[in-house]
Amino acid sequence: MSLDDLSADVENRYADLGDELDVDLDRETRNELAMLTVALEPEETDELVRRAIHMLFQTTVETGTLDFHLRNSHGVTYDEYLSGMTFEEMTGGQFPQPSQNDDRRYQF
Repeated sequence: MSLDDLSADVENRYADLGDELDVDLDRETRNELAMLTVALEPEETDELVRRAIHMLFQTTVETGTLDFHLRNSHGVTYDEYLSGMTFEEMTGGQFPQPSQNDDRRYQF
């Protein structure tokens, strides 16, 4: 897989989702959504679902989980997807040297 494959997959999935998404809720999820609705009082429950997706996405980016899965499935990272270039294309194939001060974006 490649960066082009990832871009095509994202565009196709985006088109498949459309504007609305029907989701079946299990008992636990329904209970949690009810609690959040009571506590946060959104205008519509849809707003909480949108926030949850944003939060899950941000968490997977910050922890490196998204990069891990993208690297396994498509051979690229999220940063490479955003830039439209692979790391090798950006740097000419040279990786940072261990002696350099490399402030890692993702640390475990």
